[in-house]
Amino acid sequence: MRLLFCGTRGSTPAPGQAHVRYGGHTSCVAIGPEGGRPSLLLDGGTGLARLDEHLAGEPFVGSILLGHLHWDHTHGLPFFQSGSAPGHRVEVLIPEQGDDAEAVLARAFSPPHFPIEPHQLGCGWSFRMLSEGEHEIEGYSVLALEIPHKGGRTFGFRVSDETTSLAYLSDHHPLALGSGPLGIGELHESALALARDVDLLIHDAQYLVEELPDLAPFGHSCGEYALSLAEAAGAREVCLFHHAPRRTDDALDELAGRFAESAIPVRMAFDGLVLSLGKADRAGVTSAGH
Repeated sequence: MRLLFCGTRGSTPAPGQAHVRYGGHTSCVAIGPEGGRPSLLLDGGTGLARLDEHLAGEPFVGSILLGHLHWDHTHGLPFFQSGSAPGHRVEVLIPEQGDDAEAVLARAFSPPHFPIEPHQLGCGWSFRMLSEGEHEIEGYSVLALEIPHKGGRTFGFRVSDETTSLAYLSDHHPLALGSGPLGIGELHESALALARDVDLLIHDAQYLVEELPDLAPFGHSCGEYALSLAEAAGAREVCLFHHAPRRTDDALDELAGRFAESAIPVRMAFDGLVLSLGKADRAGVTSAGH
């Protein structure tokens, strides 16, 4: 299983010189086989632009799992050029809720707030609700479970193939369920089930632990919680994700330093990071400065 981190910021894109090394695109992770093209995307933020570069004009054929429908996870959809190239097939799956999937997604973009509606993205696009539970999607086993977040139903995902697995909790507010053993959020049943024995836990780290008292009501978590979840669930590696838009490259380097001596390896997500799961010698394909 090969992962391409197309966008790793949260809330809003973060352009500018202070964000060059970690990047400024919002959430999107592409999954595909080693040596093959991605067919499963986790979220559709502005990071989809990086996937366009990776596909180099080739059509995208696959599915997009939206963990929830906030702007930073959907704004890349109408600008996804590979999603309209000849031969494209794009199925968008959203957490089960309310009306039909396309009508719910249209609340995120449609006139007068945006020039087009979802059905105008291309003839190969389709939309459906995703229920909690086990699914087979694009050849992967996907476990979708509801997790706490602010302002709309939110799923975390566990994605597995025959040999490897990852958990993706991009936006997670465990303090909503209680303080937990460390006072930074409950190690609740859904989070533990998603992260159980995975090769890689990709987890929300938008806030510093010292920021939680003031910022937790906005619905996010911190790196210390991600590490505690990994320890409790038996995850083998942690990737901190969904960086605060104003967190500079230097500040993210400082955050990485907090976990340099952790028993479980902790890495920082950045736009363009490539990981090959299931290989003992896996390493990210890095950009300058990493």
